[in-house]
Amino acid sequence: MRAGPGASGCPQTGPAPRIRPQAVGASSTPHRSTTDARSVLLLDLLGGVFGPGVLGALAGRGVRAVLARMHRGVRVVPGPCEVALGCGWAAIGTAAVVGALPPVWVPALAGLAVLAVAATATDVLAGRLPDRLTLPALPVGMALLVPLGPVAVAQALGGAVLLGGVHAAVHLAAPAALGAGDVKLAAVLGAPVGAGSPVALVLLPVLAAGVLLVGAAASRRRRVPFGPALLLAAAVELVVIV
Repeated sequence: MRAGPGASGCPQTGPAPRIRPQAVGASSTPHRSTTDARSVLLLDLLGGVFGPGVLGALAGRGVRAVLARMHRGVRVVPGPCEVALGCGWAAIGTAAVVGALPPVWVPALAGLAVLAVAATATDVLAGRLPDRLTLPALPVGMALLVPLGPVAVAQALGGAVLLGGVHAAVHLAAPAALGAGDVKLAAVLGAPVGAGSPVALVLLPVLAAGVLLVGAAASRRRRVPFGPALLLAAAVELVVIV
């Protein structure tokens, strides 16, 4: 009898199994995803943190130059304005990148940071808030709040009128206790705080008075500038409500 094709016991050789290319590429997918995520995070850090920080430092240098050239201006030593505004803008950029700050608030808060640095430097060094700082700040601040929408702009206008009116009444009753520059600054700060929360607007004078008392106790002085206290109180409230 003739042995059949498979009867000899010899193993039959067939075509070798083919390796799918997908199996090789699939093993590198997690590594590629991790690399992409790190690249995106690095770009976010560069664009949202370091970029605004550098721009803020340059803007702080410009603020210092403007203060020195202003009529009855003040000369600020190099460093404080650059560091303060650089840190402020970097914090705003970081909050926007991580999603803690709505992007529509970025222009208003960035502009407010510029005013805070300039007004604090002037009030601390010269004991005054000149009109060249406070008067343009109100229309500019209102314009920067336009991205929030018409309702927020209306609330901002009401906040400026209310807070400015309250401080104006105090100034008229006791001019030595509150200067006219503080009244104008209060109107400027009433706009963003009023746009964020009417309740915070009512609490702002109380919080500012508390900050003023703490500053007076820490410095052991009977008279301390009210502008920085008002700015710090407004900044704290905006961090909470925004």
